[in-house]
Amino acid sequence: MRLTNLLRTTVSAAVVGACAFGFAGAASAQDAGQGSPQTIDDIIVTAQKREQNLQDVPIVVTSLSAETLQDAGVRDIKDLQILTPGMTVTSTSSEASTTARIRGVGTVGDNPGLESSVGVVIDGVYRSRNSVGFGDLGEMSRIEVLKGPQGTLFGKNTSAGVINIITEAPSFTPEFNGELNVGNYGAMAASGSVTGPISDTLAFRLYAGRRVRDGFMTIDTGDGPRPEVDDNNQDFGTVRGQLLWLPSDNVSFRLIGDFSRRDEYCCIGTQIRTANTYPFIDGLSNGTGQRPPAAGNGPLPFLRTGYANRSNYQEVTDRGVSLETTIDIPGINGSLTSVTSWREWESTLAQDIDYTGADIAYRLNDGDYGFTVDNLTQEIRLAGSNDSFDWLVGFFATAEEVGRTDSWYFGADYTPFLSFLLSASLNAANPALPISPSTIGCYTRPGQISGLAPATVGFLQCLGSGGAAGGGGAGFTVGQGYEDVYDQDSTSYAIFTNNTWHVTEQFDITLGLRYTMDEKKLQGLQRNTNGNGNACSAALGNSAAIGAVLGASTSSLLGRFCLPWSNSAFNNRGVSESFDDGELSGTVKAAFRLNPSILTYVSYARGYKSFGYNLDRVQTGITPNASLLFPSEVVDSYEAGVKMTLLDRTLLLNATYFDQKFEDFQLNTFLGTAFVVESIPELTSRGVDADMVWFTPVEGLSFQGGVTYTDAQYGAFTAADLSNPGNFGQLSLLPGARASFAPEWSATGSINFDRSVGNGLRAGFSVAAKYMDDYNTGSDLLPYKLQEAFTTLNGRIHLGAEDERWTAEFWVQNLTDEDYIQVAYNAPLQGSAFQGTVQPNGTFFNPALDTQTYDAFLGQPRTYGATLRFKY
Repeated sequence: MRLTNLLRTTVSAAVVGACAFGFAGAASAQDAGQGSPQTIDDIIVTAQKREQNLQDVPIVVTSLSAETLQDAGVRDIKDLQILTPGMTVTSTSSEASTTARIRGVGTVGDNPGLESSVGVVIDGVYRSRNSVGFGDLGEMSRIEVLKGPQGTLFGKNTSAGVINIITEAPSFTPEFNGELNVGNYGAMAASGSVTGPISDTLAFRLYAGRRVRDGFMTIDTGDGPRPEVDDNNQDFGTVRGQLLWLPSDNVSFRLIGDFSRRDEYCCIGTQIRTANTYPFIDGLSNGTGQRPPAAGNGPLPFLRTGYANRSNYQEVTDRGVSLETTIDIPGINGSLTSVTSWREWESTLAQDIDYTGADIAYRLNDGDYGFTVDNLTQEIRLAGSNDSFDWLVGFFATAEEVGRTDSWYFGADYTPFLSFLLSASLNAANPALPISPSTIGCYTRPGQISGLAPATVGFLQCLGSGGAAGGGGAGFTVGQGYEDVYDQDSTSYAIFTNNTWHVTEQFDITLGLRYTMDEKKLQGLQRNTNGNGNACSAALGNSAAIGAVLGASTSSLLGRFCLPWSNSAFNNRGVSESFDDGELSGTVKAAFRLNPSILTYVSYARGYKSFGYNLDRVQTGITPNASLLFPSEVVDSYEAGVKMTLLDRTLLLNATYFDQKFEDFQLNTFLGTAFVVESIPELTSRGVDADMVWFTPVEGLSFQGGVTYTDAQYGAFTAADLSNPGNFGQLSLLPGARASFAPEWSATGSINFDRSVGNGLRAGFSVAAKYMDDYNTGSDLLPYKLQEAFTTLNGRIHLGAEDERWTAEFWVQNLTDEDYIQVAYNAPLQGSAFQGTVQPNGTFFNPALDTQTYDAFLGQPRTYGATLRFKY
């Protein structure tokens, strides 16, 4: 039957795709030969690893058809968020650092040691990092966004949800599709695909695409030698080939191979608040070096100008092969499915670390900065059904290698900049000590004396002369300072089952269980180069003389010499750790159909996100942490929902209440000097998801709406509750507060219209909008990182032949040119927000004492252009 059915369905694939749930459900009628209205019954999903009608599945699912994705201009995961309420997708210092969040839950993606809270699955293959799923997705059949823990069927690291992407399969009907795009910012794109039979049982599909675009930001290159004067450009290509072999009616093989490459420069952050360190950067760089401060060091107006004297060129390649084998077994009314995959993802990056025109610190694209993910997976599922029972059992295994190389270069301005910082702090306490770029040698001079004794010249006199007398010690060597290597090997095995008992025609009970065993091993070498660490050792060697002069402030000042990138304790430091753990997860659901139009359900699910290692230099004070391990994250989720199909099954109204409690939530936060992973004892996310879809009686006109209310809050905790109590000061705003990237309200809405206008032509339009309530974009919740509420609006109009031989479109993304930030962060070494002691508000943050300069990665501006599609 498989061969017969697939040969038949490939002819009508356009009809099925057009009826699939679009714009969170509402797709326009695309089949020129069909005049009947669409119904909700046409919306098919695979959220439970079997084809089901959306309204029969007791899970919150947003299913987006190919037409909907096309009308909304969705090319990658980041574009997807305009169609999905309650979901945000952001990237930071490179597109290799992309993070998806659902219901306010996700993990910042700058650290490859952290796996995702929102799983990405493409054609049945799990992608362990969000960034490896960020790229041109090619020809898509549909995307399903599943909200809440989905670990029973989709495995670990889906504690917040799953983005399930299904691409177009080969067809036995010959077809060619082409697309040309032009737009502002010099955007140009071309793509095409061809599909058809090779024989009666073998079909193929080949897709290739290329996109280029100039950058969104203007860059002031300051001291140079950065050659690029814009940033956030686009230059990547994708090739994807498939074979579908149907040797018999009951057997199918689908082989997929793909390769993509990005060669871009991305991404420069720009100042949203410039504070006290501005005069030093201004004095060290050509030009101002960064945006001049506002009055009173207040917030700066939105501006797409960044500062960087060093290049941030990035190369990202992604390739892989997968084979899906399906064998129908009529005797059990079921099937055996095997999915085997191999994938290799690699990034080679560069970075201007300080994001200023001064030459302070940077990373080169020389092979010493980037990360790789090599992955083998195997899944086997056996599923069947009868009148009263649907059952599924399966096995999953994966072997993964994650490699990270990290490097740091000291610029010519690092030593004088650090001197400015240290002398300024001393000047604030004693104006007799001048602010100077030349005092580092005062701290590092061999055998330095205090200078307190009469007729002696030492540390005190050196500071008083701005480094002119009693100094002579070494500064920080210009050039490469360290070269670290991390290799993490992991294996994971799981057995799972998901079963539904049809107790009556109206009442179903589902039980799913999964047991996962994980093992991870980490080997690494942290190595200083070119004498890096000597300044730290020299300053520590003079601690007695320095302490005699500076007293209580000695420790904090000496700590500046021994930051993670300059700490002698990391020189030739080996890292070797291993850990294994098992976790039982699962779900229980009860669904009751009140009548053919209304389904109610309640569910419980337990999700699991694996433990891991922080692949970075991490220290407490100036002592490297003994272990880089962080524990697993688990979530318990309760839901109660209703799904209604009304108006002759053309109107969908769904609503679900959710209550999720995460324990040991893995928070990855940038503390201004390094990324730290801390397990927050408790995070709760409660709220309501609601969706509406209406296929109206007017031919080709449909509406969609979705609203998510989320109350995501951290539980109360103290320093004693953290794995490293020393991190509490910079996390002291979290207890009892709303989590970052968790807007209280988010909503989507769309209108799609497409119909014949006579003379062999079709015309239509689509409009999509998303509203996001205000939310904080920083994991430490500092007030300057707040993004105020905003709305983005996309639009598209089209005219083409009824048989789709050609279609011309004019489109605009972010129509109103809304200004918004993706992620705000503390500019490295440029001030401090948290104090060393508890402040009157009970936290370590005092707005009146905040000297931190804040940078941000910006959202995309308005883009517009034209597209020409043709099909034969």
